Amino acid sequence: MKQIEKIAESENFSAIGLGKLSELNEFVLELNPAVKIPGKVFGGAALQATGAEFSFQSFAPGTETGFLHTHKTHEELYFFLSGEGEFQVDGKIFPIGEGSVVRVAPAGRRSVRNTGREALVMLCVQYKGGSFTPEDTTDGVILNDPVCW
Repeated sequence: MKQIEKIAESENFSAIGLGKLSELNEFVLELNPAVKIPGKVFGGAALQATGAEFSFQSFAPGTETGFLHTHKTHEELYFFLSGEGEFQVDGKIFPIGEGSVVRVAPAGRRSVRNTGREALVMLCVQYKGGSFTPEDTTDGVILNDPVCW
């Protein structure tokens, strides 16, 4: 089973490596001894993230999550990086593929499946729903310090 590689860390950052997206299928997420999800890896804990969680998942052709799920407080953003498939929220089914982005509120009953001939690769970002405001887009501060490589 593939492992997350720690690249670097210091007081204000941490960096990890997951390898090539084409190798995501080598990860296996074990929820319990009876439930193992191939091709899925969470990275938030490895990065010591404090405000969000993320996972990458690769679905082989013809595979799906196999269950619906909701969240207690987490909203999710799904970014589709390659492949094609279908996404389902509250019984509404729609096509997704490379470049698609889907937001699902905590109560949305969701699932995804690969309908294509190649791997369907997605990045999912979880964060507490209702925690951002329009002003949050101006949170960044540009510094006058020169960039030295």
